[in-house]
Amino acid sequence: MIAAVGYEALAYAAIVSAISFLAVYFLTPLAIRSLVAKGSVVQDYHKPGKPSVPRPAGPVLMIGIAAAELVLFAVTTNYAVLAILAATVIAFVVGYVDDKKVMPGWFKPVALIAAAVPIIVLGAHANSLNLVFGSAFIPLLYIPLILVIIPIAGNTVNSIDVLNGVASGFVAIATVPLLAAIAIFGSLDVFLAGLPLFFASIAFFKFHKYPSKIFPGDSGTLLLGAMYGALAIAGRAEIIGVVALLPAVVNSFLFLSSVKRIVEHRQVKARPVALLDDYKLAPSLDKAAPATLVRLILADGPLSEKEVAQKIFWLSMFSALLAFATIAIQYYFLMVVVK
Repeated sequence: MIAAVGYEALAYAAIVSAISFLAVYFLTPLAIRSLVAKGSVVQDYHKPGKPSVPRPAGPVLMIGIAAAELVLFAVTTNYAVLAILAATVIAFVVGYVDDKKVMPGWFKPVALIAAAVPIIVLGAHANSLNLVFGSAFIPLLYIPLILVIIPIAGNTVNSIDVLNGVASGFVAIATVPLLAAIAIFGSLDVFLAGLPLFFASIAFFKFHKYPSKIFPGDSGTLLLGAMYGALAIAGRAEIIGVVALLPAVVNSFLFLSSVKRIVEHRQVKARPVALLDDYKLAPSLDKAAPATLVRLILADGPLSEKEVAQKIFWLSMFSALLAFATIAIQYYFLMVVVK
């Protein structure tokens, strides 16, 4: 019976992974041509000639992920899968509105609260929070915590979408320890629901990496971030999720602490980095410029856009290793010491 369940799970994993990866991989080139034909492009300011890049890729990511999650829900009938999908769809809609019309800074954090509602209504959360050295039973406090986690996760991933390939590559790296934690502390169905996030990010990275052929837009980054947060909640891997997201968390903290208010990045007049004549990036000398992770990385000297992205990926991998170390500590205390 165990072997049969194992083979069935492997089949489901292969199916949802293939659907999300192949859908994004083959639909993205079509989206690129369609967006260019419609004139839905933005300038890539970090490159010679400021080439036009189509945007947003959110609809393609949403199609690939939704198709996989709907198939998974059909075979598992687990409402946690449906809750994760609903949270992702709502975050996508919020981002798509922002893609089409410049909204005030408060819009995305406030509107993303709605993405947390399916997690609560469909009961895709536990009543306790897995901490590093044990768990805390907080049934009443956990619900408002969910309303905070989803907006933070969505906007944190959105905030690190500053250079070619960073958002998709970063999410792919951060999802690895998250999936491992869900496999240990969560449920099989939630683990399977997390695979489309990983494989859609990998497929999209091919087109998003330097030099980008398409940008995700707010619809793409918000759905990736909100889905990540929903998986962390439903999979009882909240702390692991935070540790894996540390570079993006630091970036958000630096930005908010310097501007001292919630504001859209595009509404900030003083840019955090300057573009040199050789198209390398350097930290801005403007005292009004906000602090960011990229500006911090450039403190040692100018770097190309690709080099900065690589440094962010190295930081992401280091955070992933910290997340795996946290998993080991959690497992020891929850499974050995507590028992």
